[in-house]
Amino acid sequence: MKNIPETHLDLLKDEKKAFLFLATLMPGGSPQVTPIWFNTDGDHILINSAKGRVKDRNMRARPQVALCIADPMNPYRYLQIRGKVVEFTTSGADEHIDALTFKYRGIPKYPNRQPGEERILYKIKIEKVDAHG
Repeated sequence: MKNIPETHLDLLKDEKKAFLFLATLMPGGSPQVTPIWFNTDGDHILINSAKGRVKDRNMRARPQVALCIADPMNPYRYLQIRGKVVEFTTSGADEHIDALTFKYRGIPKYPNRQPGEERILYKIKIEKVDAHG
């Protein structure tokens, strides 16, 4: 992936199962941070949420985000990423949450879907990367 040092590319691989800590901005400017599952399409960081959640509302209104991906085996080794949500869509979002469920939990279907829930797939363009550890 562009801008990610080769020494830290493993943090983006499905086998690593690293969590991404997503920072968004609330309407008043205060930060909001959420641990979240992720994967990539080779160019973008991909995340998934349900429509109407705080992070969904924040990213739609203020698409600049900060991410931290820590190595689950060594939390002092991590990627700090700043980027921008360049796309959000319902197309493929249900399949994406199922793929993330398989990555992180080893089961084929996301079991926590709520009645009437609409899943959203977000593409984040990486703008700046700092690698540590």
